[in-house]
Amino acid sequence: MSHPIRRVAVLGAGVMGAGIAAHLANAGVEVLLLDIVPPNLTPAEAGDRAARNRFSQGGFDKALKSRPASFFHPSRATLVSVGNFDDDLAKVKDVDLIIEAVVENIDIKRKLFERLEALAGPETLLASNTSGLRIAAMLEGRGASFRKRFMVIHFFNPPRYMKLLELVPGAETDPAAFARVKAFGADVLGKGVVVAKDTTNFIGNRIGAHAMMAAIHQMLADGLTPEDVDAIVGTPMGRPKSAAFRTADMVGLDTFAHVADNCHKALTTDEDREVFAIPAFIRTMVERKQLGDKTKGGFYKKTADGVQTLDPTTGEYREKKTTKEVSSFVKTLRDVEDVGERLRLLAADEGPAGRFAWKVLARGLSYAARRVGEISDNVWSIDDGMRWGYNWELGPFETWDALGFAKTTDRMIADGVALPDSVKAMRANGVESWYREDGAVYNPLKGAYEARESDPKAVPFRVARKGAAVWENEGGVIYDLGDGVASLTLKSKMNSVDPSTIEAQEEAVSRAERDFEALVLFNEGENFSVGANLMLVAMGASSGDFESIRTLAARFQAANQRMKYARVPVVAAACGMTLGGGLEMCLGAGAVQAAAETYSGLVEVGMGLVPGGGGCMNLLWRAMEGLPEGVAGRRVSLRHAGVQEHRPREGRHQRRRGEDARVLPSDRRGDLRPRAAAARRQAARPGPGPQRLARACAPRVQAPGRERHRDAEDDGALAGAGRPGLGARREGRVARGQHPLRRHRRGGGSGERVARARARGRGLPLALRRGEDPGPDAVLPHEQQAPAQLKETRTQWPT
Repeated sequence: MSHPIRRVAVLGAGVMGAGIAAHLANAGVEVLLLDIVPPNLTPAEAGDRAARNRFSQGGFDKALKSRPASFFHPSRATLVSVGNFDDDLAKVKDVDLIIEAVVENIDIKRKLFERLEALAGPETLLASNTSGLRIAAMLEGRGASFRKRFMVIHFFNPPRYMKLLELVPGAETDPAAFARVKAFGADVLGKGVVVAKDTTNFIGNRIGAHAMMAAIHQMLADGLTPEDVDAIVGTPMGRPKSAAFRTADMVGLDTFAHVADNCHKALTTDEDREVFAIPAFIRTMVERKQLGDKTKGGFYKKTADGVQTLDPTTGEYREKKTTKEVSSFVKTLRDVEDVGERLRLLAADEGPAGRFAWKVLARGLSYAARRVGEISDNVWSIDDGMRWGYNWELGPFETWDALGFAKTTDRMIADGVALPDSVKAMRANGVESWYREDGAVYNPLKGAYEARESDPKAVPFRVARKGAAVWENEGGVIYDLGDGVASLTLKSKMNSVDPSTIEAQEEAVSRAERDFEALVLFNEGENFSVGANLMLVAMGASSGDFESIRTLAARFQAANQRMKYARVPVVAAACGMTLGGGLEMCLGAGAVQAAAETYSGLVEVGMGLVPGGGGCMNLLWRAMEGLPEGVAGRRVSLRHAGVQEHRPREGRHQRRRGEDARVLPSDRRGDLRPRAAAARRQAARPGPGPQRLARACAPRVQAPGRERHRDAEDDGALAGAGRPGLGARREGRVARGQHPLRRHRRGGGSGERVARARARGRGLPLALRRGEDPGPDAVLPHEQQAPAQLKETRTQWPT
C-alpha cells in the first residue's frame, strides 16, 4: 500500500501557486507555501520575517480574498503556512509532495530543482506545474533518484473550479510514483485526471490554442467581427458563453500569446503550425498592455457608455455590433437544448454563421485526429481534456459523432480537409462512430474498438446507462444503470420542476420499488435543477387559478415524501445550482451525494413564496437527525413541522437557570405523552403521589398559543434540582384546585387575577382536583379551545 500524501509544499505564491495551495487545503492537506525573499529590503526589513515572507503572505492573502473564492471556507486557510526560499526551503524534507509553480523560465526552474535535490527527502515526490516546458529540458543535470520521482502536474486556473488535471510522466518516472500522484489527484483533490505525453502544451492548451487561433484567423479571412465569432463559437457550438475573445480577455492576452508563441516556436514539424502565428493586431494589443480583464481592457472594454469592442482593422475601440445575418440565425438556436442538434443545425446553415462554423469545426476535428499518438494514445483523453479544461460540452471526437461520423468525414474529404490515413481507413471499413453505446471507443492507432480506462467514480452517464430508456415523458427519463439500480434524469429546461417532472418522479419510485433495488437522481447538464417552473406559477396566479398552484405544490410534496419513504434507497447526485424545488427533491431522497461545487438553497423566499415541496420540513428533519434522544439542544419551536417537543415550561425559574429544551427524536414523534413507567417512577417520589401522577400523565396536547409542559422525567428533575420544594408547591396547587402548570401568587396580586385563577381551578375535573385519575374522557381547560386535530392526538391514561 502506497504512503498517503498528507503534506505538500507549493513553491511559488503567484496566482497559480496560491490557488493550488488553497485547493490542497480544501481537500484537507497541510500546505507549506513558499516564495522568494523580496529584493531590495531595507536593513531593518532584512531581519523581519514578515517582510521576508511578504511575497508568499501576499499571495496567500489574495487567495483568501479572491472572488470567486479559492477556499471552500475561510477555516480551510488554517492548513496553509507561509515562508520563503531562503529561510524555509529546508522544511521540504518533511513533505510528501513538492509542487513547483514559479515563473515559466527554464533557467529559474533548473536552479530551484538543484536546491531541491539536496533538501528533499528520499521518498518525496516532485512535480512541476509548468504549462508547456518539456520534462527533459527541466531535468538537465539532475540525478537518477530525482528523475524517478519527477513529473508534471498541470492545474488549470482557477484550480478550485477547473476539473482538469494533466499528469505527464517523464521518460524515467517511476510508475509507482506516478500512480501515487494520479490517485491523489483523482481521489483526494477530486480532479479529472488526464495522462498526457511530454509534448508542447500537452493536451488542453495544444487543442484549445489551435481552436482559438483558427477562429481568429478565419474571422479575418471572412471579414466578421469579434462579436460575430463569439456569438457563433460560444453556446451554439457547445462551448462556454465566453467563446473565443471573451475567454482570451479572462485568461489574459499575454498568457494567451505566450501559449500560442510557445507552440509556434516549438512545433516546427506541425503541419498546421502557422495557425499558431499571432496576428499583428494582437501583438500590438500586448505591446499596449491591452491584456484583458487584468488591465481593464482587451478585446472588450467597459466604459461609462457600455461595453466597447476593439476593431481589428483600426486597433481602436468602438460600440459593439454584429452582422445581421449572423445574429438573426444564432437567435434561432437559443431554444435548442440538445448540443448535438445545435451543432447539426449550425453546420448545415448556408449563411455566414454556418460557413464560418463549418470551416472552424472541420479544421479543429482534423487537427485533433492527427494528434492521436503524439499528445495522447487515445481519443477519450483529448475529449476529457477539452471538456474539463476548456468547458466544452463535447470534445472533438464527441462532436464528430454528434455531427454524424460518416456524413462529416465525407464532407471534409470533399472539401479537401487534410485527414489522417487512420480516419480514411475507418470510413472505408464502415466504422460508424468513435464511441459505441457499450462504452467501447475506437482507437485509430490499433484500428479497432477498445474498452476505455475508467474510474468507477467518474464514468460518463452515457456509458453508465444501459441501452434505451426504461420509461420517458417530456419531463424526465428513467434508465437502467445495471446492478439493480435505476436512474431518473430530468430533461425539462434547466431541469426545472413542472407537472411532467413530478410525474417522472412518481413513475421512477414505482418502477424502482417494483423492478430495481435502488434509485439515483442524476440530472445531466451544468446544474442539477434551478427549481420550480415559476412561469407556470406566475401564469396561475395572474389568472386567479390558485387551486392549480395548490394542487401542483401538494403533488410535488407528495412525490418528494414518497421518495423519502420509498422501499428502496434513493440517492440524489446534486451539483451546480440545486435551488428551490431541486433542493427539495434532494431533501426527499434518502441520501445526497453532492459535488463540492453545489450551490443550494430554498430561494423561493426571495420572490415572496414559501417552499411548497416539503423542503422546510425535510430540511428541519435533516438538521435534527444527528441529535440523539435526550440530548439538550437549543430552545426552538417545532410545532409547525409536526415535531413533538418535550421541554420545561418557560417560566421564570427555568429561564433563570437557563434550561434548554429536550427535543424528541423522529422515531418517537407520535408519542405525545410519557410512558406509564415513567409516571409511576415519579409517583414513587416523596410527596403526594396521586397528585404527581395526575400531573405527570396530563395529555401532551397544546392549544394555540400555549406551550407544551414538561414530561415526567423533566418535572422530577426540576423538582429536585436547585430549588427544593418547588415540585411539592406545585402539587399543592393541584390539591387547592389550581391549574397544575400555572404559578399563582397567594398575596399581593390583584383580586381580578386571583378570580381568574380560581375560575380556572373550578374548570378542572373534580377527580383531578382531588388528585385522582379523571379518566380518559376528561377534558382539561387547556384543551377546551384546542383544534379537533389536536384533541385526536390524546392517548389513553396509563394503567
